[in-house]
Amino acid sequence: MPIPPYRVVLCWLMLLFSSAMLSGCGGGKPPLARDLPEPDPLGVSSMYSEYRIGPNDLLLVKVFQVEDLEREVRVDNSGRISLPLIGTIQATGLTLQELQETVAARYGDSYLQNPQVSILIQEFNSQKVTVTGAVDQPGIYPMENPQLTLQQALALGRGMSNVASRRNVVVFRTVQGQRMVARFDLSQIEKGAMPDPQIHGGDIVVVYRSDARLLLRTVLELTPFVMVWRAYR
Repeated sequence: MPIPPYRVVLCWLMLLFSSAMLSGCGGGKPPLARDLPEPDPLGVSSMYSEYRIGPNDLLLVKVFQVEDLEREVRVDNSGRISLPLIGTIQATGLTLQELQETVAARYGDSYLQNPQVSILIQEFNSQKVTVTGAVDQPGIYPMENPQLTLQQALALGRGMSNVASRRNVVVFRTVQGQRMVARFDLSQIEKGAMPDPQIHGGDIVVVYRSDARLLLRTVLELTPFVMVWRAYR
C-alpha cells in the first residue's frame, strides 16, 4: 500500500526540523572579538563624563540656592541653549563638566559670586541605538532614556520575532575607535541569572535568527496546505 503524499511531506519536514535541533542551530554564534566593558556600578557616571551634548538633548540646569534660575532646556538645532540673565550659550560638542564651567563663568561674570552650577541630561535625543535582525520592527531609535538596557532596546524594536534566537543577541560598540562585540543570552537575563547590560548611544543590537525555529514556523505555515492535500487525496 503506497504511503500518502502528505505523510511523505510531513516526515521530510520533521526530519529536517529534528536535524536542525540536534545540530544546535542558533543562527550561527558569532565569535567574541572582545567583551564589552562592565557597566558602571554607580549608573551612568562614566557615560556622563565622556558624553558630548548634541542637538535635541534635554538638559536640567540648576544653580545652587538660586531656584529661580533652575531651567529645563532643550538644545536647539544650532546646538545652543538659552538661560535666564546670560542668554544663549553654545552647548553642542561640550561635555557636561565643560558646559557647567561655561554657565558658571557667565553667571559669575556679572550676577553671582562663585556660583555652583549642576547640569543633568534628561533625554539623550542626539544619541541613537540601532536595533536590527530578528525583531518585529528594526530601526534606528533615539535614546530618550539615559539608562537604556538591552531589554529596553529590544522593546524599541517591538520585541523579538518568532524566529529569533534568544541565546544569540549581539551588541556591537565602538570604544575609543576600537570595535568591540559581546553576545548575550536573553533567556538568562530574563530569569535574572545574568544582569541586563546597559546600552550606549551608537550601539548596534543584532538579534540572530534560530534556523530551527524558522523551520518550525515553516512547518506550521504548511499545515493548512497539508490538511487540504489529505482531504483530497
